[in-house]
Amino acid sequence: MTTTLTGPPAVAAPRRNPVRQILASDKPYAVFLALVALIIFFSIKSPYFFAADNFANIGRQTTLVTVISVGMTFVIIAAEIDLSVASILKLSGVCAALFMANFADNWILGVIVGLVVGALIGLVNGLLVTKLGIPSFLVTLGMLGVAKGLAFVFTDTAPVLMDNQTFFSVFYEGSILGIPMPIIWSIIVLVGGGLLLHYSTFGRKVYATGGNAMAARYSGINTARVKMICFVLTGALAALAALIFAAQGHASRPDFADGLELDVIAAVILGGTSLFGGRGTIIGTLIGSLIIGVLNNGLVIIGVSSSWQIAVKGAIIILAVAFSKRN
Repeated sequence: MTTTLTGPPAVAAPRRNPVRQILASDKPYAVFLALVALIIFFSIKSPYFFAADNFANIGRQTTLVTVISVGMTFVIIAAEIDLSVASILKLSGVCAALFMANFADNWILGVIVGLVVGALIGLVNGLLVTKLGIPSFLVTLGMLGVAKGLAFVFTDTAPVLMDNQTFFSVFYEGSILGIPMPIIWSIIVLVGGGLLLHYSTFGRKVYATGGNAMAARYSGINTARVKMICFVLTGALAALAALIFAAQGHASRPDFADGLELDVIAAVILGGTSLFGGRGTIIGTLIGSLIIGVLNNGLVIIGVSSSWQIAVKGAIIILAVAFSKRN
C-alpha cells in the first residue's frame, strides 16, 4: 500500500487592488496626480499661473519649505516630530546676521555660526526626547517658544540688516547655468537627503527605528542616537533656510516664518510619509512641498485671502493624516 504525502492546499495569493496600490501612503503616485490636478485647476482659473516666470517664482518661494521638509522627513520617519523649525530659522538667522554685523562682515563665519546654532538646538531637542523621555511634541513645542523669544531678545524685535553682496549672491541672487541659487540649494539638499535616507546604512536605521523601535534596539541599533541625528539634521537645515531667507531680504527678521512649521509638516505628510513612523520618501516630500508651493501661489493669484489659505492647508493636513492612518 502506497501512501502519498501531500502538502497543505495551495492558497491563492490575495489580489491587490490597483487603485489602493496607487493610493498607498508610502507611494507618491496619488500625490503627484494631485499636483498635476492643482496645476490644471489654477491654470484654468488664471491665465497668469501657467507661465515660466510664475513656475520659477514657485520654485523660489518653495525653497524654505523644501529644505526644512527634507530634515522633517527623517524626524517623522523616526516616529518623532519637530514643531520648532520655524523658531530655529528665526534664531539661527538672527545669530548669523548679528555675527556678520559685528565681526568685519565675515559672511563665511556668519554662515558657520548660523548652521551651528541650528544644529545645537536640534541636538538639545534630541537629547531631551531621548535622554529624558519627553514626547517630541512637547519638547519642540517648548523650544518653539524659547528660540522665538531669544530671537526677539537678541534683536530687540528689530530686523538685523545685512550688506554683503557675496552672501546675497551665494544664497539667493546668484545662479548656476541659469538656475537661481534657491533652487540650486533645494536640489543639493534633496539629492543629499535622498542619498542619505535611501542609500545608506543610517537611512535603513531611521526606517527601522520608526517602524519598530524595540525590534531595532534588539538588532543592535542605537535608536536614541539615530533620533538625535535626525533632530540635528533638521535644525541645521532650518538654519540653512534662514540663510536663504536672509539673503533674499538683505536682513534677518525675528518676526518672520510664523506658521512655517505647518507648511513643512503638511508637505512631508502629503508626500506619503507616515506620521506614525517607518515610511516615507524624499521624492514624495518634494512633491508634497511643490503642492504647498502651488497652493500658496495659486490661491494668491485667484484672490483667496491669507486666512482661507491657512484654513485650506490645515484641512489638507487633517485629510493626509487620516489617509495615512488608513493605509
